[in-house]
Amino acid sequence: MLSAILPSDPLLSNPFSAFAGGFTPPWDCHDDPLSDYLKPSTEPKPVTSSSGSGGPILTHEKRKPDPDEPDQSAEPVIDERKRRRMISNRESARRSRVRKQRHLENLRNQLNKCRMENRELNNRLQFILYHLNRVRTENEWLRSERTVLQERISEYAQILVLQQLQPSFSTAWNCNLTE
Repeated sequence: MLSAILPSDPLLSNPFSAFAGGFTPPWDCHDDPLSDYLKPSTEPKPVTSSSGSGGPILTHEKRKPDPDEPDQSAEPVIDERKRRRMISNRESARRSRVRKQRHLENLRNQLNKCRMENRELNNRLQFILYHLNRVRTENEWLRSERTVLQERISEYAQILVLQQLQPSFSTAWNCNLTE
């Protein structure tokens, strides 16, 4: 489609040619008695506006177009580009803040989840340590009980051996006494 427009087309030379003779700025209306106060002077005046990026941006007020000067139509295009870029930058910064906030919220959720898991693991550890101490205590008691029982068995074994040997000693003893 762009190839259908020839380079000699008058629209390409000046895209604002439709306003060349028919556009009258509002400050050129002589019907209004306040128009003299609203009309800017021929010298540009700096105007400050807050951009949110730190300091003021200096711009110049629009002057009345002078027929001898070259067309200033590129300036509104640049201002429009700046305005669009500023809007785009603001939107990008807003999206970045939202992403950062979402990321921070995710990190907080993970932190809370890890804290809960840590608390649960700590409780389980305490439970296991409690039971470990009980088992150790019971194990020590059983070992001491085993030692006591082994001593008793040893004593009973000695008694049995003595009882089994006693009849043979008693007959031998009696034999020695009768002679």
